[in-house]
Amino acid sequence: MNRALTCSKLVVLALVAISYRQLAFLTLVVGSIVFGQDAPSPTSADSEGIAFFEKRIRPILAEHCYSCHSADAKSLQANLLLDSSDSLLAGGDSGPCIIPNKPDESLLIQSVRYAPEHSAMPPDGKLSADKIAALEEWVRRGAPAPSTSQTSKVRKSIDLEQGRKHWAFQPTLPLPESFFATPHGPWSQTRIDVAVQRELSANSLAPSEPESRRNLLRRLKVDLLGILPTEEEVQAFEQDSAPNAFEQRVDLYLASPQYGERWARYWLDLVRYADVMEEWTETLGPTYPYRDWVAAALNEDMPYDHFVHLQLAADQLESARPSDRAALGFLGISPSYWKELQLPVEIIKSIVSDEVEERVHTLSSTFLGLNLACARCHDHKFDPLTNLDYYAIAGVLANCKPSDVVLQPDLDPAAIVEARKGVKKLEAEVQPLLKTNKEEDKAKIAELQQRIDALRSTPGYDAQLTPGVQDARLEVLPAEGAHGSRIVYEKELKDKPLEIRGNPNKTGDVVPRRFVSVLTQSSTPQSFGSSQHSGRADLARSLTTDSAPLTARVFVNRIWKHHFGRGLVQTPSDFGNQGERPSHPELLDDLAHRFIEQGWSIKRLHREILLSATYQQQRTIGKGPDNDPDQRLYASFPRRPLDVEAWRDSILAVTGELNHQLGGPPQDLSTLGQARRTLYGQVRRRELNDLLRLFDFPDPLTHSSSRIATITPLQQLYLLNSSFILERSDSLVRRLEREGITDSDARIRKLYGWLFQREPTAAEWMKLKAFLQNSEMPDGPVSEQTWQLLAQTLLASNAFYFLE
Repeated sequence: MNRALTCSKLVVLALVAISYRQLAFLTLVVGSIVFGQDAPSPTSADSEGIAFFEKRIRPILAEHCYSCHSADAKSLQANLLLDSSDSLLAGGDSGPCIIPNKPDESLLIQSVRYAPEHSAMPPDGKLSADKIAALEEWVRRGAPAPSTSQTSKVRKSIDLEQGRKHWAFQPTLPLPESFFATPHGPWSQTRIDVAVQRELSANSLAPSEPESRRNLLRRLKVDLLGILPTEEEVQAFEQDSAPNAFEQRVDLYLASPQYGERWARYWLDLVRYADVMEEWTETLGPTYPYRDWVAAALNEDMPYDHFVHLQLAADQLESARPSDRAALGFLGISPSYWKELQLPVEIIKSIVSDEVEERVHTLSSTFLGLNLACARCHDHKFDPLTNLDYYAIAGVLANCKPSDVVLQPDLDPAAIVEARKGVKKLEAEVQPLLKTNKEEDKAKIAELQQRIDALRSTPGYDAQLTPGVQDARLEVLPAEGAHGSRIVYEKELKDKPLEIRGNPNKTGDVVPRRFVSVLTQSSTPQSFGSSQHSGRADLARSLTTDSAPLTARVFVNRIWKHHFGRGLVQTPSDFGNQGERPSHPELLDDLAHRFIEQGWSIKRLHREILLSATYQQQRTIGKGPDNDPDQRLYASFPRRPLDVEAWRDSILAVTGELNHQLGGPPQDLSTLGQARRTLYGQVRRRELNDLLRLFDFPDPLTHSSSRIATITPLQQLYLLNSSFILERSDSLVRRLEREGITDSDARIRKLYGWLFQREPTAAEWMKLKAFLQNSEMPDGPVSEQTWQLLAQTLLASNAFYFLE
């Protein structure tokens, strides 16, 4: 605690310009404290805000406001238009109706709150509390909405034939021979390089020189394994003269079990993984078997199409192993919304409908790079996705019930669940009886224990359970003999009726379960499922057959984005008309085409990207009149920070504490001495750990396609004061002591070798030596506290946090 207070005082002293030698060291050594400079700027990842508008806000405006406040209104009221981004901000006769980020000051929010009464809107009745809350949240987010130019493209109806011409829905094609017909120079090593160099030349740019071996190995190991290489690894690579030395390292890391751990986390971001779900969830088993299944599937290089199939229908595929049922966690860990059964049927139906919408959103965004949930209330405003498409897919998911699955063969998960629930209930009856000495109570205890033992003898009672799904249809019915509602699950499965403007209490025609119209070539897509089957298996197969080109493009782009920091398509979960077009369309097509042709092998895709000259470039500013500052054309390799997992794991690795145990239950990252990889840190759906929350970990409540790097004072305070950083700096000094390194110069070299895999520069040596000389006791060596402060500074430096 004293050290933490000392570090806090250093910051205060800096603010008042009081000289302090340790402060000088903190601010001079190795550049600056992490995030102090050259940190990444947030990307324009407002696609999630636009998706929120389309999914939650536009339906409200369309149902309650557009009749009087849109370009199509018969009689425009108050000169107020609410159907374009410009008009939303401009407002009407009363002035701007929205002040971004300030709902309490926005006239729109005041009006829907009916405060003041004279401006209450809509005039035919106050909106429901959930709709008002959605509008408030939208304004709080900055009122994101499609640009006016995008809004002007809104169609009155959907032309599916025209929609099928969209670039993302076209068949994939390999690079044409014309790409290879002209000389492309010695730089290009792969097909990727030919495509990249073609775009560079067209923009008067040239690629950068090859990266140094040190930096290249650091980049590679962090990318594939999420940990910095050791000093010995870098030295061995620098001295390896074999022409395929880098290729050997790529293959070595792809074969490591740590590869699956690293890349599983990227997938878990997409599927809103959490270890601790809502307290009212219906399943009993832990969620971590799904996390471990994803890592294992990636390690064995499971073909991506099979990877997709298992997550939707592992219980219905003959090719699935019993352990593959953990894959059903994709649906089994879906967020559950509280259903207060004292409320009327109409409200509970709306909550259930919102749950289905969330599943549609996650499924379509993850696999297709499209937000089909935007078509719940109306045809999609920009993409060729119809209102009927939404209910065709929603019908599949509405016939699924969250339930535990068992990961061993020939066991009944329902019987195991019932037995465990029964034991829990009986043990609760036993507890108060144990506090008495009455004979009748002893007899009762013996009877209850016999019943407990009988339940525990259920086959597979101790088998591993985990959240999954089974086919069953949820019905919301009036409570029997009382007010309120009740929920029942029916075995007979049915298609879902269209909900008029997204309202489940106003239904239209029943919509057969089927695939998305624009992604099929038939005018009458084949129906999914039956009265006994939800259609999950049919849906899974359609994702990798009917929409194989789109599915492959989306996944290839995600892999590319994680390697380069930006995608060939910079909107990884929006391949529709509102998303960005690809910077290298022919390259994306070529990679996606061969990804399919070569058996959907994920490791093969990694390998091709990593062995390209494009990936192995230096991090320098591009050459030419346009320096390509956003690295859109890949004239150089971008400088990237470590994400929170790689950063924490690398800190534990350099201190010698990292626990490499694979899989298993989650661990509390706040626990002292917790040294397992961050992948295994407990993720609570509604209350993130401080470390994760501060360092840009995604919201486990929703699909997250990108992480936005931030710079905040709280991050810097964490580096100065957190017990984790203070303990790790102690551990780094103890490692020096364990290895018997006492000489100051040797200690500095070893610290730099462990953390940066290099020697200090001349400028760094000068600062380091000056700091140590100023810190020496008059008649003794440098104090342990000084070494701890030095270690803390190096751990918190930009040189450690950023890949060079």
